[in-house]
Amino acid sequence: LEAIGSNFSHLRGKNRHAIIALLSRRNTWLTFCVQRKFATILGGDYVSQDCADTAMAKLMARSFMDLLWDYGVFIVFIIFSTLVPLWGRFFGKKEKTKADYVFGVGTISMGAMMLSIARGTLGVRSFLGYPSELFYRGAAMWETLYGMVTAYPIVCFVFIPVYFNLGVTSVYQYLDLRFNSRLVRCLASGTYVIRSLLNLGVTVYTPTVALNTVIGIPYWASLLGISVISIIFNLLGGLKAAITADVIQGVTMILISFGIIIQSMVSVGGFGKIFTIPAEDGRLNFFNFTGDFTIRVDTTSAWLGQLFMSLSIFGCQQNFVQRYLSMSTFKEVRRTLMSNIPVVIGLFSLAWIVGMGVYSVYAECDPMAAGYINKMDEILPFFVEDKFSYLPGILGLFMASLFNGALSLNVSNLNSLATVTWEDFLSHLPRFKGISDKQQLNIIKFIGSVYGVMVMGVGFAVGLLSGVIESSMLMTSATSGPLLGVFLLAMLVPIANWKGAASGMIISHIITLWITFGSLTIEKEVIHLPTSVESCTNETFSAGIIKPTKSWLLSNTPLEVESDFSYLDSPLTDTHAQQSAPFTFPESLYSVSYMYYSLIGTFITVLVGTLVSYATAHRDDAYDHKLLHPAIYRLSRLLPGKARRYVNNPDIRPKVRTESKVPLDKLEQDNFGFDGKSEAVVVVNEKKVATLEPGIFVVSLSDSTKAAVVEKQNETYRKLDEDLREVRT
Repeated sequence: LEAIGSNFSHLRGKNRHAIIALLSRRNTWLTFCVQRKFATILGGDYVSQDCADTAMAKLMARSFMDLLWDYGVFIVFIIFSTLVPLWGRFFGKKEKTKADYVFGVGTISMGAMMLSIARGTLGVRSFLGYPSELFYRGAAMWETLYGMVTAYPIVCFVFIPVYFNLGVTSVYQYLDLRFNSRLVRCLASGTYVIRSLLNLGVTVYTPTVALNTVIGIPYWASLLGISVISIIFNLLGGLKAAITADVIQGVTMILISFGIIIQSMVSVGGFGKIFTIPAEDGRLNFFNFTGDFTIRVDTTSAWLGQLFMSLSIFGCQQNFVQRYLSMSTFKEVRRTLMSNIPVVIGLFSLAWIVGMGVYSVYAECDPMAAGYINKMDEILPFFVEDKFSYLPGILGLFMASLFNGALSLNVSNLNSLATVTWEDFLSHLPRFKGISDKQQLNIIKFIGSVYGVMVMGVGFAVGLLSGVIESSMLMTSATSGPLLGVFLLAMLVPIANWKGAASGMIISHIITLWITFGSLTIEKEVIHLPTSVESCTNETFSAGIIKPTKSWLLSNTPLEVESDFSYLDSPLTDTHAQQSAPFTFPESLYSVSYMYYSLIGTFITVLVGTLVSYATAHRDDAYDHKLLHPAIYRLSRLLPGKARRYVNNPDIRPKVRTESKVPLDKLEQDNFGFDGKSEAVVVVNEKKVATLEPGIFVVSLSDSTKAAVVEKQNETYRKLDEDLREVRT
């Protein structure tokens, strides 16, 4: 290196370029040995022109000790965040049953559960996406918080009361119980599985791009690392380990966010300027009620769109419902969810305040306009590298938080995906009938490991096929409505049957996907708020910052890491800006903001499902009234007979059908639409002999004189009913 350095200024042409190529591309560890002295000899201008298109160009401008700190902090943090959640596996109470693995063994504190649920609302792309959204587009997307907060009490008082006492492992088991249809259950769970796999593929790929270009970790190594650690979590941890990982990641993101805000305050001269500077430049415009459905986002679309998307996720998605059911009482679930509202408000707003701080620092020198970054979502990593260069290892911690963010989301979803796949698809196969609980647990762990490998494969595909990414983004926005709609049908529409539910979901999927893919045919205008470069000088950024010829965060990849993919992440591509020319049908439909897709899908599912159910209603559609929401069950007594279809105890009903000597029509006429007050009867030789508790039937006794047998059966059924209540509790 000394020999090259002393003679470098005399080299010209291909020889000079070959040495740079050797150092920056061929040998990573050789590049690590390039000291600041040698970087100075190379010259900043020459580096930016000739080797900024490689990941190693950034490394050449940094000292060996800085790199050691970044790598050291990165590795230590990943090891820590992996071992701590798994500590209980080796030194605590171990899961022995499937329920322990799925719902968590031991006690999970309310605080940890709150942070885990709140953490699930903020993905890796949110951490990067919201600050850049505010910087370049303003705070309109911040108003999606209204819909998110509104969704919590609805989930708490509409969805949870139905789920909690059913004793289901998969949330989609509820649909099977309600509609007595494997088709409806598989449609819903299949939608969840496909959407989650595509979502996770982008989630795990997002941090690998930054890791590759900022600290030199290859894409394949990052993907492999996330996948391997996720599989280890899946095999050893379970839900409790996933929640612990969420807590560690949540705390880390909070600390980093506060650090960025404090650094912004120091740079601009006070906390107040973090708010006043963005406000003066038009970044904080709220309460925009335009009434135009084609505008990308205004207050109405932000509120309604996010409300329906949040209801679909918080109320109908396995990884969230799994957390609710892991708590011991409904009162605890209610307290946790309602207490979580201020936590979500704080965490959600924190990312936007970070964006305000970053904008206040770069208000008069936009790094993207100045050519230091090429894409919006590079702004936050650029800020960390620029303003925290005096703190060794801080960039490594920031990158570790991105890595761990993808890891924790992957772990949580693998657990849920494996559970859904087993309960909704595999457990019903004849080959798996009657296997032990321990065997079921091992199968679920194996399925989770397979999904871990599949997610890694999707992640590799993400880096190669941009069409896959676009399709997955569209799939996410289009599938929330049908999924939410079928659950609303099940809980709130007494007449709904499996024919209506399946028809509603299928038609809703077709229409929403048609609108979504049709929107790609519309030419869209990308609108950014104005920025400035008036104050850009050679001393604006720290000495280690160089101007690349290609994006240092997203170079050498076809992927546009946009947050449009996730229901929770701020969209970084204006997919539905106002159009310059009027459209005719169906172009006018294609131009509708994607924020309304979930609302459209939900409305279509409920409308079609209700109409088809009413047209095809049959006594065979009867179900247990406990599968309705309690309030709807009480209100349904005001409906005519055909509009309500349920019996009090479906477990006894098949026996009545096959064994009773009473004509079936007469029995159904007496007990159909049971209101909870009528007396159920013991039927002996087509005569009502004795009364029982509601829902208890004794049938096919051969002789009315056998009163002792009747009394014994009465006692047996009472005891059975008590046992069932205890099991459900």
